[in-house]
Amino acid sequence: MTASFPILPPQTHTGAVTLRVRDLPGLTEFYGTLLGLTRLAEGHNRITLGAHGTPLLHLEGDASLPPAPLSRPGLYHTAFLLPSRADLGRWLRYAAGLNAAGMGLRLGTGDHLVSEAIYLNDPEGNGIEVYRDRNRDAWTWEDGQVKMDTKAVNVEDLLAAAGDTMFEGAPAGTAVSHVHLKVGNAAQAAQFYAQTLGLDVVADMGSAAFLSWGGYHHHIGLNEWHSRGQSAASTLETGLGDVEILTPDLSGLRTHLSGQEGVQDSGDALTLHDPWGNRLTVREVAQQ
Repeated sequence: MTASFPILPPQTHTGAVTLRVRDLPGLTEFYGTLLGLTRLAEGHNRITLGAHGTPLLHLEGDASLPPAPLSRPGLYHTAFLLPSRADLGRWLRYAAGLNAAGMGLRLGTGDHLVSEAIYLNDPEGNGIEVYRDRNRDAWTWEDGQVKMDTKAVNVEDLLAAAGDTMFEGAPAGTAVSHVHLKVGNAAQAAQFYAQTLGLDVVADMGSAAFLSWGGYHHHIGLNEWHSRGQSAASTLETGLGDVEILTPDLSGLRTHLSGQEGVQDSGDALTLHDPWGNRLTVREVAQQ
């Protein structure tokens, strides 16, 4: 069933990610050191990290939680977008320096045609992508699909883009611009996200799908590479707690989801879960 009105406007995008972690002090220090995030708020077993006043990551600590197995649906990675190629080059040089100092990061790269990305995991196995976008006029679209691939990043050229400037913390404009999730069935998940949140499927790769609002290359990635056939966890584990989605207008989604079970309405936000237990909070915020 397709809604006859926009479910969410094209300006909708991803916001902060919540992670459930065992070692709250350790993960706080890790993300602060790795990405130059600063502490914005602190509560009981909860710390919010961000850049220039913008929340990007909420860490909720519970040392009693068991670690989620790799096959469990949940977070594949949180993707932190840097404003420019020079910013990414500066960060990569800095990350290499952390490794030289003994931090032991295992870095991978991916040139996706629309973007260049560096990949790694945090100490509890949560995936991280740090990336920069190519200009939109360099993206190739055909029949509503954006062309993406995974090739090696030209690391030397990327480092050269930074010149002799140094990484000095997360630059202004750093954002969580997409979130990639593990699901039990990528095709079914793509249908759920398209029909429930009004996302467009912009790349269908069979075992993975990529969806967005407003013509972005993707705000939500979905894959079944490790989790095919799996269902939602029946017990609480470490890993993804929530994906925040920010929109200037919640009214279309509120109408669309009216009467559906499992949807919580707190006035400025609607909270729901996908079929694999991934929690989504769609929050109305003033357009900037």
